[in-house]
Amino acid sequence: QVQLVESGGGLVQPGGSLRLSCTASGIAVSAYAMYWYRQAPGKQRELVATITSGGSTDYVDSVKGRFTISRDRAKNLAYLQMMSLKPEDTAVYYCNARLLAWDYWGQGTQVTVSS
Repeated sequence: QVQLVESGGGLVQPGGSLRLSCTASGIAVSAYAMYWYRQAPGKQRELVATITSGGSTDYVDSVKGRFTISRDRAKNLAYLQMMSLKPEDTAVYYCNARLLAWDYWGQGTQVTVSS
C-alpha cells in the first residue's frame, strides 16, 4: 500500500521559514517525479514546485528564490524548504508522486503565515 505523509506545517510569522517533509512508503521517491501543490481557501489547487526523477526542479513564479524542493533518496522522502514566507503562502500543502499511470497524493499539511 502506497502512502505519502506530509509533515512540518504550522503557524509562522511573515518572513519566517518552514520545511515540509513528504515521507513515502510503498514507492521509491527516487523513481518518481515529486510535486508540491497548495490550495488556499476558495482557490484552486496550485502547483508550487516540481522535482523530476532526474533531479530537475521547477517552481511557480510566486515562490522562485524563496522555496526549494529536494529529495532524500536514503530516507525516501521529499522536502519543500520555504523561506521568506508571506501571508499569501497560507494554504494546505500537498505532496504528489507521479510515474506513468501511477499518481499518489498525501493528505496535506496546513501552513499559516500570520503575525
